[in-house]
Amino acid sequence: MTDADAFDPDAYVTELRAKRREKDDFFGSHPQTPIPPAERDDFDGLDYFGPDPDFRVTATVESHPDPEPVVMDTSTGREVRYLRVATFSFELRETDLELGAYRQEHDDSRTLFVPFRDKTTGQQTYDGGRYMELTPDVPLSDLDTVVVDFNLAYNPFCAFTDTFDCPLPPEENWLDVVVPAGEKKYESS
Repeated sequence: MTDADAFDPDAYVTELRAKRREKDDFFGSHPQTPIPPAERDDFDGLDYFGPDPDFRVTATVESHPDPEPVVMDTSTGREVRYLRVATFSFELRETDLELGAYRQEHDDSRTLFVPFRDKTTGQQTYDGGRYMELTPDVPLSDLDTVVVDFNLAYNPFCAFTDTFDCPLPPEENWLDVVVPAGEKKYESS
């Protein structure tokens, strides 16, 4: 049985909605929420695109054993340095696309940082782009494919308040398609 055979779209949508409720609860009540204090009483959840399994794609993985450094601008005008540890290649909306996956130097975790922009950026979604994180179960060098799920795309904390400094997606991760999946732009109450 392949992963595609095991995928249950109804169970997936149910689980995704539960995760979104959990995140909304966190953002509405946790002391570390990025929602500004003056807006917390009126906060009734983030705005999301509807769950759509079509925006959950399988990508081939090209790992980079000797990763290239990539300098990313941040929302406050600084620069931060990441390493491009992998490139994901996939098809979405009948378009062949690639996304770089990054880690900060000296980060030994398996978590991959995937910031991106698409044709919704600055209109339906946050001006600075959105993020995804993937944590494969195996080392990157052992990975041939990975599921890239745009339904899990989220806004960086700087989308909610200027007190945060967030990396902006590098130009190589600007997708030339509309990706109506994941979190929409935050509009304060």
